[in-house]
Amino acid sequence: MLRFFSRNTLLGFILTLVLPFSAYAVEKIRVMALFPGKAMVEVDGKNRLLKAGKTSPEGLLLVSADSNEAVIEVNGDRKSYKVGAKYGGNFSASAKREVRIPRDNRGGYTTVGSINGRTVNMLLDTGATSVAMSSLEAKRLNLQYWLNGEKIVVSTASGYARGYRVVLDRVQVGSITLNKVDGTVIEGSSPTQVLLGMSFLNRVEMNNDGNVMLLRSKL
Repeated sequence: MLRFFSRNTLLGFILTLVLPFSAYAVEKIRVMALFPGKAMVEVDGKNRLLKAGKTSPEGLLLVSADSNEAVIEVNGDRKSYKVGAKYGGNFSASAKREVRIPRDNRGGYTTVGSINGRTVNMLLDTGATSVAMSSLEAKRLNLQYWLNGEKIVVSTASGYARGYRVVLDRVQVGSITLNKVDGTVIEGSSPTQVLLGMSFLNRVEMNNDGNVMLLRSKL
C-alpha cells in the first residue's frame, strides 16, 4: 500500500533521521603525536590514529599531516594543529604533557611513537636499559649505527649478540618528546618491536594502575 506524506510530515521524518547523528559531534580533541600522513589524536577521551584523507568513527577528517602540524576538520571546522594543541573547552590546562597507554591483550603496554620523525611501534620495557631495536628496524629508520655507533656486546634473552650504542636525536611518544636519548641497535631481526627502555622512561614520570600506564613529562 502506498502512503503519502505532507511536506511538513516528510520534513519531520527527515529531521528525525538526521538529529541522532548530530549527537555524536566531537566535543574535544587533543593532538598527541604527528607523523607524515598520520596523527595520533585523543578524541573525547579515546586515542585514534588518523590517516590523511580518512575519517574517524567520530567524524574527524585528517586533511594532511607532517612532523610539524596537522590539518584536521572537526565538526566542519578546518584548522592547523601542532602537538599538544587542543580543540574544545573541557581540557584542564596543564604544563605537563601526558600519554595514556592501555594494557594490550598480551599483558604488555604497546603504543605508536616516532624516532627521528619516523613512525615506530613501541613496547614499554622497564627491563631494557635504553631504547632498543633490531638492526633491521634501525636501517628502516635510516640510522647509520655502523658509522656513528659504538660497538658493544648485548645480553639478550637468547644469549649474547653484537650491538651498537647510539644516541637518538628525537624520541616521541604521544605528546612527549625527548631529545638525545640513548639507544641500542642489536644485530639481527630481534626485537620485533622497538623497546622503550629506561633511557626514555627515567626522564618521565610513570604511574601504572594495572590497566593503563600513564607517562607524564617532567617540568
